[in-house]
Amino acid sequence: MTAAPLSNIKITGLRVAPLLGESPMGGWSHEIKAQDSVHALIAVHTDAGISGFGSVFTDGRLVEAGAAVLAPLVMGENALEPARVAEKLHQNTFWMGRGGTLTHVISGIDIALWDILGKATGLSVGRLLHGRHRDRVQPYCSVLMDEPERMAGILAPHVEAGFRAFKIGWGPFGRRDDARKDEAIIRAARAAIGPEAKLLVDPGASDAYWPNGLKWALNTARMLADHNVGWFEEALRPDAIDDFVDLRRQSPVPIAGGEVLTRRQAFLPFLMRGAFDIVQPDVTKVGGISEQRRIIAMAQDFGVKYIGHGWNTALGLAADLQIAASVPDCDLVEYIGGSAYVDRLTTRPFRLDGEGYLAIPDLPGLGIDIDPGLLRRYTPDADGFLRP
Repeated sequence: MTAAPLSNIKITGLRVAPLLGESPMGGWSHEIKAQDSVHALIAVHTDAGISGFGSVFTDGRLVEAGAAVLAPLVMGENALEPARVAEKLHQNTFWMGRGGTLTHVISGIDIALWDILGKATGLSVGRLLHGRHRDRVQPYCSVLMDEPERMAGILAPHVEAGFRAFKIGWGPFGRRDDARKDEAIIRAARAAIGPEAKLLVDPGASDAYWPNGLKWALNTARMLADHNVGWFEEALRPDAIDDFVDLRRQSPVPIAGGEVLTRRQAFLPFLMRGAFDIVQPDVTKVGGISEQRRIIAMAQDFGVKYIGHGWNTALGLAADLQIAASVPDCDLVEYIGGSAYVDRLTTRPFRLDGEGYLAIPDLPGLGIDIDPGLLRRYTPDADGFLRP
């Protein structure tokens, strides 16, 4: 006689851990310092003693405030129903503002609930989604641009670490009226990584007071094509949908974007109008895994490739890996180069194989475990965060 399946695990606790002390440089015009918080972790605890963990790409103070608002809607809910619980949170908070802090915090809660569902069933999140199409995926190392003479030194440690795909972004690129300097940066990066490595470019036009428009983006796209760049990301201000449509039609390189959009409804007009070749929702911002998979399904219907945005933490990367396992044509994941919150947070660090790929864990839940000793370095009450 087999045991009855576990059908209800009640949520008993919701905890937030702002990450502080080693925040990676972001390249924004307003400088983010290492002691600032741009990421936070969320823990969901249950009456079964199973805890799940998620990540949020938002200032930790906002995550703490958002979690306090959402907690009454979460407590006592069934942790084995992540999509339903996440939808309940969306439905009951629309009047507080859609797509901002609360949506970001729902993302972390939803990721944590998928982690719990996997742990309770003994299955990886990838298997719980649409099954595993792959056991490994190529990460692209994401680093900031700098002056041409510094690019080789920035990229060298990551080349030596075994990465064979790179995204360079932000920094001085496009922020001064000097197309020759922009091209010199790209030329230096290509020389540093070699002709065979993938090179992706992200000027970061969501930055404060972005100075350029469609003509700059078109001219730059043609230049990038000369250097075998795989995609041109965030080339225009994030709401300039008409310009994105024109750019995508005329650009010789694929156009990627969508990292600042949240909730599936915000993505629909961009997909309907053909604004992107590659859509890049961020699972730690859009509403979590439940919302991400709905965006991916829409993108597939419109023939748009999905590759998630992932400027986040080890838990965010773990979610991206599980999603990549479940999507037939997702062949890349983003990996912040040199971030302590990615490289020094878990009991088993991520390791590249000899071909520059990451194995996708086929363990229960997200497939990774937080190292309590490492977490204590980045947040004031790590033990209280981890304790059911």
